[in-house]
Amino acid sequence: MSRKNFIKGAAILGIAGLLAKILGFFYRIPIVNILGDVGNGYLMQSFQVYNILLALSTSGLNVAIAKLVSEKRAMGSNRGAHRVFEVSLMMLAAGGAISAIIVYLGADAIVRIGGNSNAYYSMVALIPALFFVPIMSSFRGYFQGRQNMTPTAVSQVVEQFIRVIIGLWLAYILVDSGIDIASGGASFGSSAGAIVGTMSIVFIYMINRKKIKKEFKQDTIKHIESKKTIMKRIMNIAIPLSIGAIVVPSMTFIDIAIITKRIQLIGYTEQQATGFVGQIGMANTIINVAMIFSVSLAMSLVPIVSEYNAKNNYNNIKRITKSGIRMALLIGLPAALGISILSTDIIKLLYYSRSIEVKESAGGILEILAFTVLFLTLVQSLTAILQGLGKVLIPIKNLAIGAIIKIVLTYILIVMPGIGIKGAAISTVSAYLVAAILDFIAVKKYTATEFEIKNIFVKPLVSVSIMSVTVWVFHKYIFTFIDPRVNTLLSVCVGVLTYGIALIITGSITATDFSLLPGGNKIAANLKKVGILR
Repeated sequence: MSRKNFIKGAAILGIAGLLAKILGFFYRIPIVNILGDVGNGYLMQSFQVYNILLALSTSGLNVAIAKLVSEKRAMGSNRGAHRVFEVSLMMLAAGGAISAIIVYLGADAIVRIGGNSNAYYSMVALIPALFFVPIMSSFRGYFQGRQNMTPTAVSQVVEQFIRVIIGLWLAYILVDSGIDIASGGASFGSSAGAIVGTMSIVFIYMINRKKIKKEFKQDTIKHIESKKTIMKRIMNIAIPLSIGAIVVPSMTFIDIAIITKRIQLIGYTEQQATGFVGQIGMANTIINVAMIFSVSLAMSLVPIVSEYNAKNNYNNIKRITKSGIRMALLIGLPAALGISILSTDIIKLLYYSRSIEVKESAGGILEILAFTVLFLTLVQSLTAILQGLGKVLIPIKNLAIGAIIKIVLTYILIVMPGIGIKGAAISTVSAYLVAAILDFIAVKKYTATEFEIKNIFVKPLVSVSIMSVTVWVFHKYIFTFIDPRVNTLLSVCVGVLTYGIALIITGSITATDFSLLPGGNKIAANLKKVGILR
């Protein structure tokens, strides 16, 4: 795959991913305003189980498919590439069917283990998605292996669009029937999205089928591996990735179960406990939006580091490593501190229909949880560097260590007077902090990079400190006489502007840093022309 094609493909997927994130944001906010924190708690529990089963049945497999399809085509075996797709489709359909059957037969037991029997409807509503998403994933992997990212992008956007429309509509019309049933309606939006998304990518495949069949005549290699051999090769690639993919949803599911049960020990009801879980979900929605740019950064790091590693170009690996970590800090620091400073006001702005008690509680959670953005951004970038070096299992192990620490801390802190539900936020921040430290140690070891404290750490800290003080002053004193919602929006704008100026003044960002972002080279060239960038 040429560098030009890779950049084009990455851009297509990046734009589709951004649209999907935006659509997801405009789904989660009104859903909470319709269902409340309790209904959101039902959704959180069911979706963690869904994510675990989906990770087991799909995560890693689509990557393996893309890799093997690309490899076969490069060797001149288009028929062999299609055989990989056929085998993977069979495997993923079987995995999806098994996952769907598990939930169909065990939904009641699963939600009880999670500590909330009222999440039953939102759980069973995801059964169709568990079957169709793996099938869609096999088609995505095949097209990606053919260097065609458009079908994946189209199916992603279609899937999310249908999920938003159907999910919101069903939640709205069913809310009078009970929050648990309405949550099931909202949850079914994901199944509807999966069905239509699968139909869209199958339709694209059928359009291209004649072209695919014609390519078989161009094969220079006639030998085709057996299905058994292909299955082994797929699993060898997919298993480590799947193990890594289930760490976070498993950690969250256990966390929710601990919160739901432990918080009742200090006098709360099951419904109140579910409400607290929903409030964590309210805060997590904002965290996820803040992570959009960090995901793009991590995606760009893997191929660049992989390329230099293949060429044994260690000097450039060190340069990119420094730049990647600095960019992670430049993205994560302002997002974390900005969200923390404006936490309760952001909650009030977005979740306007909730009671003042719920908004204050969720704001307190977000104030702490905001620092997850910083450490998770670092984890993503450091993981990308390690993956580029071929050290795939190291970040998985480090994240698993963080997950264990989170579970232990949640269990202890959640019942401590004066901490309560905030203990879950503290444990999450601690988990990603530990994972980030361990990943940093590994990156330093395998890249032998020497980090300049001033450029990588001090300058970003100075820039974000200037931003934080400015935002605090404007929000608390200068904008205090206008509408609180307008105050919050203007404070965010002031923060963005101030931070941009501070970065330029301190020289915190360089042309190399821009190269890690989509279209960054053009932006850097223009900034250099006007004398803004050094």
